[in-house]
Amino acid sequence: MTMETLRTRESFDKAIQEHDKLLLLKHSLTCPISASAKNAFEDYAKDTETPAYILPIQEARELSGQIADDFGVKHESPQALLFNGQQVTWNASHFNVTKDSLKKADE
Repeated sequence: MTMETLRTRESFDKAIQEHDKLLLLKHSLTCPISASAKNAFEDYAKDTETPAYILPIQEARELSGQIADDFGVKHESPQALLFNGQQVTWNASHFNVTKDSLKKADE
């Protein structure tokens, strides 16, 4: 599955309306832990049919905060979120964002 980058509320709203289920990674462009999580996320995205999106924190700080507020999930970075419909049904952060954890959550 291809990955898209989200930077605006409009692009996020469109993604969540178009897909019953999607994965989102909030990613810091400057953090080595986040770089590791991004690699795991990208590896998993190649193996799943679930649409995958990346939100670069430094380029979309306002959107990142809105998602945390709207879905009641404390902001962390890196942070992977699984959306089912209009709910976050799973999330993990830092070293817990692995290819295996993504696969288990997405099954």
